[in-house]
Amino acid sequence: MPNYLNKEVLVLGCGNILFGDDGFGYTVINELNKMKEKNPILNSNKIEIIDAGTGASHFILSLIDENTPIKKIVIIDAIEYGLKAGELIKLRPKDLPNIEKYQVDAHDMPLAGMLNELNEKYKIDIVVIGCQIKNMTAPDICLELSKEVKEAVKKAINMVLEELANYNTHIHIH
Repeated sequence: MPNYLNKEVLVLGCGNILFGDDGFGYTVINELNKMKEKNPILNSNKIEIIDAGTGASHFILSLIDENTPIKKIVIIDAIEYGLKAGELIKLRPKDLPNIEKYQVDAHDMPLAGMLNELNEKYKIDIVVIGCQIKNMTAPDICLELSKEVKEAVKKAINMVLEELANYNTHIHIH
């Protein structure tokens, strides 16, 4: 069994760094990993930070069952939600069917349905920190985030840290 399935919290960055703003999740994960040594929350052995790429999120999520100790999943992803470019939004599984990329992922699997099931069946707290894209360049390759999305990275990191801090506080209380 992969080691990350023994954690309580998964932080998954989704997307493809080759297609402009779709690299947002990867960029946030990369920055979080750089901060690990200086931030005790990120360094917790209860948390796994993963660059899930485009299809790995489905693979990772499909392995979760009633024996998995996972209690919380934070997903960072670039989305098309009709917001201002670079605007961040926190979404729950029930919000995801409204986002095209969650209706069908890279493997033609409805990710929204899978996240809803994990939430309901195993009581896993799931939050998606979505960033409104400006440039989704596929099929053209572009390794740069747009200025607006690049400026949202720091705020998204703070949102992830807030989610983790709230989870940690919750653990110590109960």
